[in-house]
Amino acid sequence: MHLRLTDEQRMVQKTIRKFVERELMPLEAEVLRNEREGKPSLSAGTIEDLQLKAKKAGFWGISTPEEYGGANLGNMMLAIVLMEVSKTFVPFRFGGYADNILYYANEAQKEKYLLPTIRGEKKSCFAMTEPDAGSDTRNIKMSAVRDGDEWILHGEKTFITGGNEADFVMVIAVTDKEKKEANPRDGITCFIVDRTMGWRSEYIDTMGDWGPASLIFDQVRVPHENVLGEVDRGYDLGLEWIGFARWIVGARAIGAAERLLAMAIDYAKKRNTFGKPIAERQAIQFMIADSAVEIEAAKWLVLNAAFTLDQGEDNRHLASIAKLYGSNMGNRVVDRVLQIHGGMGYTKELPIERWYREARLWRIYDGTDEIQRVIIARNLLKEHVKVGQ
Repeated sequence: MHLRLTDEQRMVQKTIRKFVERELMPLEAEVLRNEREGKPSLSAGTIEDLQLKAKKAGFWGISTPEEYGGANLGNMMLAIVLMEVSKTFVPFRFGGYADNILYYANEAQKEKYLLPTIRGEKKSCFAMTEPDAGSDTRNIKMSAVRDGDEWILHGEKTFITGGNEADFVMVIAVTDKEKKEANPRDGITCFIVDRTMGWRSEYIDTMGDWGPASLIFDQVRVPHENVLGEVDRGYDLGLEWIGFARWIVGARAIGAAERLLAMAIDYAKKRNTFGKPIAERQAIQFMIADSAVEIEAAKWLVLNAAFTLDQGEDNRHLASIAKLYGSNMGNRVVDRVLQIHGGMGYTKELPIERWYREARLWRIYDGTDEIQRVIIARNLLKEHVKVGQ
């Protein structure tokens, strides 16, 4: 299959690139300073102002359906946008967005949760991982017991992105233990739970600047009307959320790697050793060449996964491939770039060490390297996907 960007896609790519260079990159020094002082990277007001600037430029709800006020540019365009935005570590995403599974909400739920989220009035998060249930979701223990018109949720979720800021969570819980024991994908339900219903979040310190949360549910009562989708069928929603997130990790890794490689090339031309620029050293040239090749390969894997999804086809196998290769590519590139910069790369005067810490997470969240390999191999061995297909 040969993929080619359309004129419209190239125009959007160019416009987003200018926005990143003019509006986001100038804030990098402030972000680094705030993070080193233990403050939020950027204030909520600053992020909202940036989103409004983007909205005025026509970028709002990039992949959101038009009926909800979005541009509906598709997943391939979303991948391109994410690659550009990820060329900076300034925490930003365009407004007018909601998690893919929230569109399964009924009409009442859409009015209460989906539409306010798209408008930026509410923040959401998704919670599936538990202290004893990461890639092995068979160990999910959070329980949901029916009590009249309510469900009582009890348990803990961990490493939840956005959990510290969220107004509500889409949380996975066991509603029928017998069904789940017979089939790990059955007996599990997804609930929409407002923070005001009683769950609390606790910040988790990490080696990077990603600040996930533990979500504690202590006999939290949730109305039956807050079931998202069907009772006992929530596992499928969880898979859909994770599958969408996987190729996005690859897209983010590509953007960061392209920016890092550009930094390495620029530094290699300026840094002199023994009378000439290190750019003339074969060892440096090989690191630059290998990085360029791997970035290009990862880019087409991600775009193919997004393109396939746009065609209405199952892209989960391709998403796992894009996530596995893209995240590892990002780790290799940042390591080479730090090596090229030598001691300066290890200091906090440059953002390379920050990216180095962030990149290590890409190989873990939304499915580890190991689980991606298991999925890819299983699909091939069971002939869900055939070689060359």
